[in-house]
Amino acid sequence: MNSRQRRGVILLILSVLCALGAFAGVLSVVHDANSKVGPEVTAYRVRSEVKPYTTLDTGQFQRIRMPRRWLSDNAVTDLRGLRGKIAVTTLHPGSLLQTDMIVDRPALRPGQQEVAIMIDAATGVAGKITPGSRVNVYATFEGKKEGDPDQSKIIVTNARVLDVGQITALDPDRDKNQQPTEAVPITFALSTVDAQRVTYAESFAQRVRLALVAPGSETSVPDKDRTYELATDK
Repeated sequence: MNSRQRRGVILLILSVLCALGAFAGVLSVVHDANSKVGPEVTAYRVRSEVKPYTTLDTGQFQRIRMPRRWLSDNAVTDLRGLRGKIAVTTLHPGSLLQTDMIVDRPALRPGQQEVAIMIDAATGVAGKITPGSRVNVYATFEGKKEGDPDQSKIIVTNARVLDVGQITALDPDRDKNQQPTEAVPITFALSTVDAQRVTYAESFAQRVRLALVAPGSETSVPDKDRTYELATDK
């Protein structure tokens, strides 16, 4: 082997050693990165804004992968637990879904049934009535015959709200001077009799309104105070 061949072999060996050193360096960097980041797990990000007290479904969230060490202990990693849940606050797009953002939807009690009616969005809800609220249901009726006074009645007291839906535009052909243009579906947990009362009021009353009852104030209204006529007001 002449001197030129020996130099070639030496350069080749040096090249192999440099390559092995570079490869070892890359492995070291990857190992260091993995040790700092750790394994990835599934999490869920909010796709678009979700209003408070809205019933949740899987389509509102996007599945992502992120390092476990960067994920909070209360992060949601499985959407199967969303069934029957509602948001307790506004969920903003891009936010990671966490268990403290959601709660169970209020449930029915024995002897109750779930009834939903449409309530005037402008005068009946005003954004303050939420699932779990207690409300009194008022209805105003025309006199039974010409000359009879109109009446306002409390038809149900301390009705428990299960759900508040989205504002819905009503039939544009309705008389706008007599009917609201937007309404919100409100779902109640009611006894059979009270369910009949609110259903009747939704069908035949001029207006149905809700009055929010202060927490702890569940005293029933006496029968003599449930009906109001302007002519008899003193």
